[in-house]
Amino acid sequence: MRRLYSTFAGGWPGAGLLLMRVVVGSALVVRASLRLWSDLPPMNVTIPAVLLMGAGILLIVGLWTPIVGTSIALIEIWKMLTVAGDKWVWLLLGTAAAALAMLGPGLFSIDARLF
Repeated sequence: MRRLYSTFAGGWPGAGLLLMRVVVGSALVVRASLRLWSDLPPMNVTIPAVLLMGAGILLIVGLWTPIVGTSIALIEIWKMLTVAGDKWVWLLLGTAAAALAMLGPGLFSIDARLF
C-alpha cells in the first residue's frame, strides 16, 4: 500500500476522503440490500448486489481501498452494459469509486493504520 500512496491524506483532505468513502459505500450497501430484499431477484442481479454490498462495507471502513474501488468501478461498468435500469446512478457510483481507488483511503481508514 505504501508503494501506491506516499502519504495518507489527513486534515480536511482526509475528512473529505472519509466523507466520500462513507457516502459511496452507504449508497452501495443500501441499493444492494434493496435489490436482495425484492422477491426472488434473478442471478444477474443477485451476484453483483452481494459483491457490491461487501465492497461497500469494505469501502466504508477503508480496507483494501484501491482494490475495492477498482472492482466497484468494473462492476458498475458491467451493470451499465448488461442490466436495464438507471445508468446515471451506476456511472456516478463507478466514477466516485474509481476516484477513491486513485486518490487513496485517507488517514481515517484501516488501510492507513495497517500500512
